[in-house]
Amino acid sequence: MSNGKGKRSSALHIRSYAAIVFLLCGLFRRTWITMFEDYRKITQEDLEDIKESISTQDLPSAINTIKEYLKKQDLVELNIGVTGESGSGKSTFVNAFRGLGDEEEGSAETGPVETTMEPEVYLHPKYKNVKVWDLPGIGTPNFKADKYLKLVQFERYDFFIIIASERFREWHTQLAKEIMRMGKKFYFVRSKIDSCITAEKRKKTFDQKKMLDTIREDCKNGLRKIGIEDPVVFLISGWELGKYDFNLLQERMEKELPHHKRRVLLLALPNITLEINEKKKKALEANNVKVALLSVCAATVPIPGLLVALDFVIFKTEVETYFNTFGLDDSSLQKLCENSDKTIEELKSQMKSLHFGLNLASMLPVLGAASLVVAGSAFEYVASLIPILGSVAAGAMSFITVSTMLKRALDDIAEDARNVLMASVGTTV
Repeated sequence: MSNGKGKRSSALHIRSYAAIVFLLCGLFRRTWITMFEDYRKITQEDLEDIKESISTQDLPSAINTIKEYLKKQDLVELNIGVTGESGSGKSTFVNAFRGLGDEEEGSAETGPVETTMEPEVYLHPKYKNVKVWDLPGIGTPNFKADKYLKLVQFERYDFFIIIASERFREWHTQLAKEIMRMGKKFYFVRSKIDSCITAEKRKKTFDQKKMLDTIREDCKNGLRKIGIEDPVVFLISGWELGKYDFNLLQERMEKELPHHKRRVLLLALPNITLEINEKKKKALEANNVKVALLSVCAATVPIPGLLVALDFVIFKTEVETYFNTFGLDDSSLQKLCENSDKTIEELKSQMKSLHFGLNLASMLPVLGAASLVVAGSAFEYVASLIPILGSVAAGAMSFITVSTMLKRALDDIAEDARNVLMASVGTTV
């Protein structure tokens, strides 16, 4: 009798376990199918090269190899040329785009007269491969668009931003047409919108939306008159970059950039709107598969301690990237405090991701717990998708563990960035 009960109990446990595994597989299937859309960014040959390289190294050397690979993955260069009339606010835009004020260290020189006599490059403070060029002013009587572009070496720029602080003039359209003729992209930006609003607010009939629509349409009409058939104009304030048309501008730039440069643009954008915050999250999430696959190499290399050490290095490196990209590192938070009425303690109180202690002792239990959560037949699904894993269970398990932890960390850090942004402007979500 007891044997019969035992068999029924075992069968019940097996069915319960199977149901749980089925649910887990369904969950992971939905999650990783989405993530694998970006799998093409790393090939089986890449993984095999990395595996071959670290298989002949000792533990410290192997870890350094992976660290260097992680550093090199975002070295795609992006060059942005910013041009316009003297005093149009192009240097202020160069600074704001890089998240700097006009008087901060490393900022472009600004002033009421032209201060840029030749192309001046300004590196992004966090992404040195993103270069914003402050180009000499246009609009002199002898201005010739073709000679100007040759002077500034037009071929090095991915796209141009043409800035005007009042109406667009003949030399703006000359430059735009020459840029088009040479096969490059450009964007018309009407700057100093905050000054226009301040001036118009004195009127009793002031209507901000109506005023902005009027300015935009006036710019478009002016461009049509000087030969631009279907102009798009973005209204921008260098002092309040998150307002007005900046989201529309970055969406257009992202859409028209080659695929391999979109990620670089998104990561470099200042984290000043909720829309940018969400785009950054998606760009980082798309990289999780590529990064997690590196742990597979360690699972198939017989170096004692390599798998745990590399999983930790990969996770630590990516989490640090998340904090920097979302502007949650200490230096970025301090800068945000200076531009708002919040203290750094108040901003940090909005952050729950501070519990990601980036040391090996604190991470081992977390990584181990993740392995238990995803244990079962879920790894077989992942193994079937990744050729290099084959039937190596350790590799599949390591992949799932790292990618799961990265997703969890990214979700928390992106939410923190959203909360910090809202707190800094005094708004609740």
